[in-house]
Amino acid sequence: MKKKDKIRILFVCLGNICRSPAAEGIMKKLIEENGLEDAVEVDSAGLSDWHEGELPDSRMRSHGRRRGYDFCSRSRPLERADFERFDYIIVMDSSNYTAALSLARTDEDKKKLRRMTDFSSRFSYDHVPDPYYSGASGFELVLDLLEDACGGLLDFICTEISRNRKGIL
Repeated sequence: MKKKDKIRILFVCLGNICRSPAAEGIMKKLIEENGLEDAVEVDSAGLSDWHEGELPDSRMRSHGRRRGYDFCSRSRPLERADFERFDYIIVMDSSNYTAALSLARTDEDKKKLRRMTDFSSRFSYDHVPDPYYSGASGFELVLDLLEDACGGLLDFICTEISRNRKGIL
């Protein structure tokens, strides 16, 4: 498969140190477990540059490690050019959606934006809460929500691959 044929997904939260790098790490593991590395690529970004170049929050890395994840991406800010590079831009909450929407230039860009919880099947949350100021239970909740939603997103992506790109899988 040519690199340009990959479906590209970008996860976005406020600072790119908790929710979006966790979603990226969880999704990477699911992609690997399902042998989809040649079909799907993921990355993450934040709406601010406060933590640019930093690893994810140490608490998120620790909670993720206990579940078998390696959250090791480096924080970077969302850019307008990301709308050209990615097929789907998945945000964690309504505030993220509004901020990302302000960077969209076209209707096509706007159609790329989705909320993470749109892909949830086991939880009825309308957003993935920011665990930064919460305790261990907040980080665990976020991981529960992201595992569920990433599974739903993977199902959605596999359907898209089958529908739009016959013969890839």
